[in-house]
Amino acid sequence: MQHQEHQNIVGFIWNIANKLRGPYRPPQYRKVMLPLVVLRRLDLVAAKTKDNILSTKADLEAKGVTGDALTKALGKIAPVYNTSGFTFEKLLGDPPNIASNLVAYIHSFSPRAKDIFDKFEFENEIIKLDEANRLYLVLQEFCSAEINLSPDKISNLQMGYLFEELVRKFNEQANEEAGDHFTPREVIKLMVNILFTGEADVFKDGIYRTIYDPTAGTGGMLSVAEEFIKAHNVGANIELFGQEYNPESYAICCADLLIKDEPIDNLVYGDTLGIKDPKNKTNGFVPHDGHPDKKFHYMLANPPFGVEWKPEEDFVKDEYASKGFHGRFGAGLPRINDGSLLFLQHMLSKMHASPAQKGDGSKIAVVFNGSPLFTGDAGGGESNIRRWIIENDWLDAIIALPDQMFYNTGIYTYVWIVTNKKPDYRKGKVQLIDGTAHYKKMDKSLGNKRNELSDAHIEQLTKLYGEYQHNAELEVNTDGKTATKTCSKLFNNQDFGYIKITVERPLRLNFQANAERLAKLHEQSAFANLATSKKVKDPQAQQAEIAAGQAEQARILKVLESLNAGTLYKNREAFETVLDQAFTKHGPKLPTPIKKAILNALSERDPEADICYDSKSQPEPDPELRDTELVSFPADLSLPLPLGYDNETGLDKLVALVKDHCKPYLQAEVLPHVPDAWVDYSKTKVGYEIPLNRHFYVYQPPRPLEEIAAEIGALEKEIMAMLAEVV
Repeated sequence: MQHQEHQNIVGFIWNIANKLRGPYRPPQYRKVMLPLVVLRRLDLVAAKTKDNILSTKADLEAKGVTGDALTKALGKIAPVYNTSGFTFEKLLGDPPNIASNLVAYIHSFSPRAKDIFDKFEFENEIIKLDEANRLYLVLQEFCSAEINLSPDKISNLQMGYLFEELVRKFNEQANEEAGDHFTPREVIKLMVNILFTGEADVFKDGIYRTIYDPTAGTGGMLSVAEEFIKAHNVGANIELFGQEYNPESYAICCADLLIKDEPIDNLVYGDTLGIKDPKNKTNGFVPHDGHPDKKFHYMLANPPFGVEWKPEEDFVKDEYASKGFHGRFGAGLPRINDGSLLFLQHMLSKMHASPAQKGDGSKIAVVFNGSPLFTGDAGGGESNIRRWIIENDWLDAIIALPDQMFYNTGIYTYVWIVTNKKPDYRKGKVQLIDGTAHYKKMDKSLGNKRNELSDAHIEQLTKLYGEYQHNAELEVNTDGKTATKTCSKLFNNQDFGYIKITVERPLRLNFQANAERLAKLHEQSAFANLATSKKVKDPQAQQAEIAAGQAEQARILKVLESLNAGTLYKNREAFETVLDQAFTKHGPKLPTPIKKAILNALSERDPEADICYDSKSQPEPDPELRDTELVSFPADLSLPLPLGYDNETGLDKLVALVKDHCKPYLQAEVLPHVPDAWVDYSKTKVGYEIPLNRHFYVYQPPRPLEEIAAEIGALEKEIMAMLAEVV
């Protein structure tokens, strides 16, 4: 099919869509047009086998064959068939009943084809179209000679291109929703180009490879990846796998595969992470990993940006706790408001064994927002996930994309390349690529999408990845300004790790039994609870207990008031001796909780006071002065560290590793300012973050004040001149 003819058909279908105006707004056109394009194509495909299907169905039913056995027998004749006597042309022959006949026609398709229209929820649109007197008109247009969608006229591959173009146009029209399940095609092209860079095996004739997308959306990533391989290796055997939870997106993806005569059994409907199912009486959870036992050679995904995983929380936490690294989420769980790294962990669980383990290995391209790069404290979920990936030497590269690339968000996005089959020259390292200046402005904005990658930009970024140079520079042209900037840097895996140490300072308190501090004693719960009672069932006993407690409070206050209110004690041990002697002289010994309450009420922090020591004669830390320091990994630190990803296992080994490394840091950065500080190594944590923007930051000095003042002066003169014209 020639390009012009392709565009003519797209334009014709677009004109049909405009006939929906009124009952539908333009962003809603796709709800009608996409299922109708699929339906007309399948109508013409099924026409070739209809007579054989109908006669076979009649013969089998006469023999008592029904249900699944009948479906299986008919499926051997054709993967897509229809058991009704209707076609589009026959539907037009009965205008009064066109709606009910169309519904019956759809229900007569083979199960997977019918499922597509169920997910489109197309029956609702049929009713709406019929009530608005548009149904007959639109079906009639699809029977026009100007739009012949039959396999004799348009091949499966060409029809696939046509359908993808329509999906793109209708999604762009509905750009307020498109970003939820539609990735800009040029972003996919970049991901695919980089994914297959250096992959010599995939271009061998007859090679078999699998491609998987756990958030398949409308299938764009799967289609572009397959198209790329086929363009370079027509003899490759490619099998596509995916999963999608949005019903309309799932229907579009299935339809695209079906139109191209590709199997759709590998596309699963459902939530990839898992959901809670109240109908399941055993444990309440149903896993929704649609391919639980499969491994894949290549994986691509665009998980939802910054979307909480609350609906999947129970299932994910159950799998994390019960299976650990034998499940999908062993490295850790991110914050509830962003599940991006759960999807990446899921993909990592689908990797083939590495070449070192005698396997094919796998390679992943996934696009994230900035959050997975750095959110989460050391020892937290996100940090531990990054640590697990980097210490296993799976993180290969991260490419920063320009902002305003997606339809529903203007934020910066990042493509992660993750693999367990790095070539030797890339092992132990991570490549960071700054592509934020590689874009051109669109002629017309689509929602938040104002920038796009040209073919030249995609080629440049792919070349940067392939050439693998440190401090590689490129000349970039952004908004008409040309500049040379560093766009590629190489880092050791250790460069992204850090040690979080806890720096303690001693508690120093003074004590005084003056009226102001005595008043604070009533704020201490242990003291206040003396005048309460738990004997709620016996009012008399309750009152007696409260009265006894109040008497004890009065006794304690009387003893404390007997102390010299003017004496300020700067040693806790000395004050405790005075306190103990006073209560020994005036009544029973104080219970420990009450004594602690008194010490808390009568004390104040005092940097000139003596250090408070615990029962082991060790300085007691002051929580208010506690601080943390982040110390970069030493360059010669061997990875992985001898420490589990839960930051608990092997802590003693970690302490031994970092003590010597942290000493120079303490001497230079901490002790000169607070000489009494020490490190509590039992609280040591390991963290990982990827501050990509910081590594490419270039300081821009502010403009000279004289230049700014001159510009303001010029503007003032211009404003005054305009005001003069008004007057």
